[in-house]
Amino acid sequence: MDSRELEVFLTLADLLHFGRASQACNLSPSALTRTIQRLEEQVEQPLFIRDNRSVSLSAAGEQFRIYARQALQEWKKFQTTIKNEQAIAGTLSIYASITAVYSLLPHLLEAYRSAYPEVQLELCTGAAEQAVEHLQHGEIDLAVAALPDRHRSRIEFLPITTTPLVFIASKSDATEIPTREGQLDLSRAPLVLPQTGLSRRRLNQWLKEHRISPNITSEVTGNEAIIPMVRLGCGIGIVPQLVLERSPFRDDVVIVDQAPQLGSYEVGLCTSKRNLKRPGVYAFWQLAQERSGP
Repeated sequence: MDSRELEVFLTLADLLHFGRASQACNLSPSALTRTIQRLEEQVEQPLFIRDNRSVSLSAAGEQFRIYARQALQEWKKFQTTIKNEQAIAGTLSIYASITAVYSLLPHLLEAYRSAYPEVQLELCTGAAEQAVEHLQHGEIDLAVAALPDRHRSRIEFLPITTTPLVFIASKSDATEIPTREGQLDLSRAPLVLPQTGLSRRRLNQWLKEHRISPNITSEVTGNEAIIPMVRLGCGIGIVPQLVLERSPFRDDVVIVDQAPQLGSYEVGLCTSKRNLKRPGVYAFWQLAQERSGP
């Protein structure tokens, strides 16, 4: 049986009149009768009870009506999905840090490329703290970034992973870290910090609450750049642990114990509400949702 036969059956099941049903289906009465007979042969049960005055559904016909409706709904849903997937083309620009490119995006990009081969992917790398700014300026479609502390009404965010912020020092300086009462003394420790971004804001807030004036020896753009600066002995840095784990210099630095706890980074995809209405962006978003779900 095909979808057209199911539609004919449902029309007759609703009208319960062969003449009106044949007109509604644009079929001759004999063609309508043959269609119902073919269905009954496949079901091996009469679907209608007929006499000279009326037509009604049999018990099998009532059950078949439920099946026919569900089957047509699934078929139309499938057709819509295929049509939407075929319509997705053009370009999709994604902004991410080097760490995100290595750790969070490979499988997602591979799956998207496989599902939507007509889309040309453009991958832009840079400092994670600049991702939202690029997005707001309309320079990119999607970005991998840390969830901002302050809600942005026009930005949608999809969490992918969580990583703590950690203080790091070079191995050669590990024994010379300034402390006070067993804690890292941020009033004396030389600091290598990002110029902007979530970790800088959180550290600034902590320093303000504790009335500490920091000794900043270097400011850099991007979390990845902090680690080689710390390795060179420029000071103590603060980075997301995910960045540290992916750094080629991870074995040359150590995590500082007894340091302030500044909360964790929640890292994920972000895009504008306007971009999310575009089929290519929405498809990538859905794919990320499926892969980051429980």
